[in-house]
Amino acid sequence: MSEPQRIPVIAIDGPSGAGKGTLSRLVANRLGYHLLDSGALYRLTALAAMQAGADLGDAEATAEVARHLNVRFDAAGDETAVILNEEDVSNAIRTEAVGMNASRVAAYPPVREALLQRQRDFRQAPGLVADGRDMGTTVFPDAEVKIFLTASAEARAERRYLQLLEKGEKVDMEALVKDIRDRDQRDSERSVSPLKPARDAYELDSTELGIDQVLEQILNRVAQSRQ
Repeated sequence: MSEPQRIPVIAIDGPSGAGKGTLSRLVANRLGYHLLDSGALYRLTALAAMQAGADLGDAEATAEVARHLNVRFDAAGDETAVILNEEDVSNAIRTEAVGMNASRVAAYPPVREALLQRQRDFRQAPGLVADGRDMGTTVFPDAEVKIFLTASAEARAERRYLQLLEKGEKVDMEALVKDIRDRDQRDSERSVSPLKPARDAYELDSTELGIDQVLEQILNRVAQSRQ
């Protein structure tokens, strides 16, 4: 493989609901790059450990599972498909049991260390689009392009509200706004890899923009970086 620093990375960070997942998939599709959904990795570790019968109370055993995750993210469809051991687990990682175990294993320092390296291993030719909260600050500080994608709490809550309505779920808009603001505060104040723009990130507010407009701006930044 070529030396990692020669393989371009586009880091797309930002708070929950800003549209990172959709935009990362579209950018990866347009450029023919690999895709990393870093937010799914703890859930994938939990699921893989459960499937392997590993002791989720053993930090080192769980970290060993994390080190060898056979996972890829397929950006070819209308939604990103999460493939673990060549099986589509996009729905399986969203179950309550997996979510609870993901929170458990995320507290283990050996797992966090293992997943940091596992994320960096996604950097393969011809390039990578990395979606997360600390891609440009911690995981890929030398990324070719760093985007910090955000939107107002109200706009993000409305997007989530519409998604949940489509699924037939009853939702309270005020509660959604509060949850988003609370999560933003927790993410920005945490001691390890807090949510914040990299010093050289391009901050992009999508509150008043459509997906196509945001995609165009990101692709323009990529083109400018290569001039």
